[in-house]
Amino acid sequence: MCEKEFRNEKLYQTTMHIARKMLSDGLMSLEEYQRVDRIFLDKYKPVLGTLFSDVALTSSSV
Repeated sequence: MCEKEFRNEKLYQTTMHIARKMLSDGLMSLEEYQRVDRIFLDKYKPVLGTLFSDVALTSSSV
């Protein structure tokens, strides 16, 4: 993984961590969360993030 890919991965993961927190706190609907996920997957094109993009939606932590 090159430096740019690593930076994009960190930005995507950090952004989605915040989005998951907003979802769990009721500040964002599931539809909004899914839209945010698609936007940031497209923006950052994370190498590993695509493997985990929907995992949090199926776990009990959300």
